[in-house]
Amino acid sequence: MEIFTCNVDGSDLKQITHLGKANWAPFYHPSGKKILFSSNHKGTRGFEFNIFMMNEDGSGLEQITYDKVFDSFPMFSPNGKKLVFSSNRNNGGTRNTNLFVADWMD
Repeated sequence: MEIFTCNVDGSDLKQITHLGKANWAPFYHPSGKKILFSSNHKGTRGFEFNIFMMNEDGSGLEQITYDKVFDSFPMFSPNGKKLVFSSNRNNGGTRNTNLFVADWMD
């Protein structure tokens, strides 16, 4: 599962990740220049998903979260000052998924 971009009409399709495994739940930063997404490409067990950010062309990959379980569905607030994401961290070993809100620091 890789991430692609295209125009609204489907033209100009471009693959922007080449990481292998599962890369999904992309969300653009309000500036339109960066994309957040979830990936397990660094995990060894398959379910270790963390949040990454890259430039809209796929360059400049940066890891945002460092967790041993599941972090996904990242979204910025409209002004880009808050990040919200779902995670299985701090769930006491259950399968509960919680929402986390963090201040975004550029």
